[in-house]
Amino acid sequence: MSVVEAVEARPKSKENPMREILIDKVVINIGVGESGERHRKAMQLLEQLTGQKPTATYAEKTIKNFDIRKGEAIGVKVTLRGEKAEKFLRDALTVKEFKLRRRQVGKGEFSFGIAEHIDLPGVSYDPDMGIFGMDVCVSLRRRGYRVARRKIARAKVGKKHRITREETIEWLKAFGVEVV
Repeated sequence: MSVVEAVEARPKSKENPMREILIDKVVINIGVGESGERHRKAMQLLEQLTGQKPTATYAEKTIKNFDIRKGEAIGVKVTLRGEKAEKFLRDALTVKEFKLRRRQVGKGEFSFGIAEHIDLPGVSYDPDMGIFGMDVCVSLRRRGYRVARRKIARAKVGKKHRITREETIEWLKAFGVEVV
Protein backbone atom coordinates (compact mmCIF):
# COMPACT_ATOMS: atom_id res chain seq x y z
CA MET A 1 0.00 0.00 0.00
CA SER A 2 1.39 3.38 -0.98
CA VAL A 3 1.37 6.49 1.21
CA VAL A 4 -1.36 8.11 -0.92
CA GLU A 5 -3.62 5.05 -0.59
CA ALA A 6 -3.03 4.94 3.17
CA VAL A 7 -4.00 8.62 3.55
CA GLU A 8 -7.15 8.14 1.44
CA ALA A 9 -8.13 5.00 3.37
CA ARG A 10 -7.93 6.84 6.71
CA PRO A 11 -11.38 7.61 8.16
CA LYS A 12 -12.37 11.24 7.65
CA SER A 13 -13.23 13.26 10.73
CA LYS A 14 -16.56 15.09 10.61
CA GLU A 15 -15.31 18.52 11.56
CA ASN A 16 -12.45 20.18 13.36
CA PRO A 17 -13.42 20.40 17.07
CA MET A 18 -11.56 23.73 17.36
CA ARG A 19 -14.09 25.29 14.95
CA GLU A 20 -17.08 24.40 17.14
CA ILE A 21 -18.90 27.47 18.49
CA LEU A 22 -19.69 27.38 22.22
CA ILE A 23 -21.49 29.66 24.67
CA ASP A 24 -18.86 31.64 26.55
CA LYS A 25 -21.21 33.45 28.91
CA VAL A 26 -24.71 34.83 29.35
CA VAL A 27 -25.02 38.12 31.25
CA ILE A 28 -28.45 39.08 32.62
CA ASN A 29 -28.88 42.70 33.64
CA ILE A 30 -31.80 44.42 35.36
CA GLY A 31 -31.55 48.21 35.37
CA VAL A 32 -33.72 49.42 38.23
CA GLY A 33 -32.72 53.09 38.14
CA GLU A 34 -32.93 53.56 41.90
CA SER A 35 -31.57 52.07 45.08
CA GLY A 36 -33.62 50.87 48.03
CA GLU A 37 -36.49 48.42 48.17
CA ARG A 38 -36.95 47.97 44.41
CA HIS A 39 -33.21 47.29 43.99
CA ARG A 40 -33.31 44.67 46.75
CA LYS A 41 -36.30 42.95 45.10
CA ALA A 42 -34.47 42.88 41.75
CA MET A 43 -31.53 41.13 43.47
CA GLN A 44 -33.89 38.55 44.98
CA LEU A 45 -35.58 37.96 41.64
CA LEU A 46 -32.33 37.46 39.75
CA GLU A 47 -31.12 35.04 42.41
CA GLN A 48 -34.36 33.04 42.12
CA LEU A 49 -34.17 32.93 38.31
CA THR A 50 -30.52 31.92 38.02
CA GLY A 51 -29.59 30.23 41.28
CA GLN A 52 -26.54 32.49 41.61
CA LYS A 53 -25.91 35.54 43.75
CA PRO A 54 -26.12 38.69 41.60
CA THR A 55 -23.89 41.72 41.93
CA ALA A 56 -24.96 45.36 42.09
CA THR A 57 -24.16 47.88 39.36
CA TYR A 58 -23.48 51.48 40.30
CA ALA A 59 -24.12 54.86 38.68
CA GLU A 60 -21.03 56.32 37.00
CA LYS A 61 -22.18 59.94 37.26
CA THR A 62 -24.82 62.10 38.91
CA ILE A 63 -27.98 62.88 36.92
CA LYS A 64 -30.14 65.35 38.85
CA ASN A 65 -33.19 65.02 36.59
CA PHE A 66 -33.45 61.32 37.44
CA ASP A 67 -32.39 61.72 41.11
CA ILE A 68 -29.36 59.47 40.54
CA ARG A 69 -26.15 60.11 42.47
CA LYS A 70 -22.69 58.90 41.48
CA GLY A 71 -21.91 55.59 43.19
CA GLU A 72 -25.55 54.76 43.91
CA ALA A 73 -26.64 51.15 43.28
CA ILE A 74 -29.05 51.33 40.33
CA GLY A 75 -29.03 47.82 38.85
CA VAL A 76 -28.12 44.16 39.26
CA LYS A 77 -26.44 41.64 37.00
CA VAL A 78 -25.33 38.04 36.99
CA THR A 79 -23.05 36.07 34.67
CA LEU A 80 -23.91 32.48 33.79
CA ARG A 81 -21.56 29.96 32.19
CA GLY A 82 -21.80 26.34 31.12
CA GLU A 83 -25.03 24.37 31.52
CA LYS A 84 -26.76 27.11 33.54
CA ALA A 85 -26.13 29.56 30.70
CA GLU A 86 -27.51 27.21 28.07
CA LYS A 87 -30.61 26.38 30.13
CA PHE A 88 -31.41 30.04 30.83
CA LEU A 89 -30.80 30.96 27.20
CA ARG A 90 -33.25 28.32 25.96
CA ASP A 91 -35.92 29.61 28.38
CA ALA A 92 -35.25 33.25 27.48
CA LEU A 93 -35.43 32.62 23.75
CA THR A 94 -38.89 31.06 24.12
CA VAL A 95 -40.06 34.48 25.34
CA LYS A 96 -38.75 36.11 22.16
CA GLU A 97 -40.55 33.41 20.15
CA PHE A 98 -37.23 32.43 18.58
CA LYS A 99 -36.94 35.62 16.48
CA LEU A 100 -34.20 38.22 16.64
CA ARG A 101 -33.44 41.19 14.42
CA ARG A 102 -30.21 41.24 12.44
CA ARG A 103 -29.03 44.36 14.29
CA GLN A 104 -29.20 42.42 17.59
CA VAL A 105 -26.52 40.03 16.31
CA GLY A 106 -22.83 40.92 16.22
CA LYS A 107 -19.53 39.16 15.64
CA GLY A 108 -19.71 36.36 18.17
CA GLU A 109 -22.37 37.94 20.37
CA PHE A 110 -26.05 38.82 20.43
CA SER A 111 -28.38 40.63 22.82
CA PHE A 112 -32.08 40.94 23.42
CA GLY A 113 -34.44 42.28 26.04
CA ILE A 114 -37.28 40.71 27.96
CA ALA A 115 -40.01 43.22 28.82
CA GLU A 116 -41.50 41.30 31.76
CA HIS A 117 -39.81 38.57 33.75
CA ILE A 118 -43.14 36.78 34.21
CA ASP A 119 -42.97 35.80 30.51
CA LEU A 120 -40.19 33.31 31.35
CA PRO A 121 -41.41 29.70 31.65
CA GLY A 122 -42.05 28.56 35.20
CA VAL A 123 -42.25 32.08 36.66
CA SER A 124 -45.52 33.34 38.12
CA TYR A 125 -46.54 36.86 39.08
CA ASP A 126 -45.90 37.89 42.67
CA PRO A 127 -47.56 41.21 43.63
CA ASP A 128 -44.97 41.82 46.37
CA MET A 129 -42.13 41.50 43.85
CA GLY A 130 -43.58 43.52 40.99
CA ILE A 131 -42.54 43.23 37.35
CA PHE A 132 -38.98 43.69 36.05
CA GLY A 133 -37.58 43.81 32.55
CA MET A 134 -34.13 42.53 31.78
CA ASP A 135 -31.40 42.54 29.15
CA VAL A 136 -29.74 39.29 28.09
CA CYS A 137 -26.30 39.49 26.44
CA VAL A 138 -24.70 36.33 25.06
CA SER A 139 -21.02 35.91 24.13
CA LEU A 140 -19.92 33.03 21.93
CA ARG A 141 -16.43 31.62 21.57
CA ARG A 142 -14.40 28.88 19.97
CA ARG A 143 -11.91 26.66 21.70
CA GLY A 144 -8.54 28.36 21.78
CA TYR A 145 -9.78 31.89 22.56
CA ARG A 146 -7.89 31.72 25.85
CA VAL A 147 -4.64 32.64 24.06
CA ALA A 148 -5.84 36.26 23.96
CA ARG A 149 -6.60 36.38 27.72
CA ARG A 150 -3.89 34.31 29.36
CA LYS A 151 -1.06 35.98 31.24
CA ILE A 152 1.95 34.07 29.88
CA ALA A 153 2.58 33.76 26.13
CA ARG A 154 -0.42 35.92 25.20
CA ALA A 155 -1.22 35.99 21.49
CA LYS A 156 -3.88 37.32 19.15
CA VAL A 157 -6.75 35.17 17.94
CA GLY A 158 -6.26 34.59 14.22
CA LYS A 159 -8.60 36.17 11.70
CA LYS A 160 -9.88 32.81 10.46
CA HIS A 161 -10.59 31.66 14.01
CA ARG A 162 -12.78 34.67 14.96
CA ILE A 163 -16.54 34.28 14.79
CA THR A 164 -18.24 36.30 12.06
CA ARG A 165 -21.78 37.68 12.12
CA GLU A 166 -22.87 35.06 9.55
CA GLU A 167 -21.47 32.24 11.70
CA THR A 168 -23.34 33.66 14.70
CA ILE A 169 -26.57 33.66 12.67
CA GLU A 170 -25.94 30.06 11.57
CA TRP A 171 -25.33 29.04 15.19
CA LEU A 172 -28.61 30.70 16.18
CA LYS A 173 -30.44 28.80 13.42
CA ALA A 174 -29.05 25.54 14.81
CA PHE A 175 -30.31 26.70 18.22
CA GLY A 176 -33.76 27.20 16.67
CA VAL A 177 -33.76 31.02 16.35
CA GLU A 178 -34.79 32.91 13.22
CA VAL A 179 -32.87 36.11 12.43
CA VAL A 180 -34.95 38.59 10.39
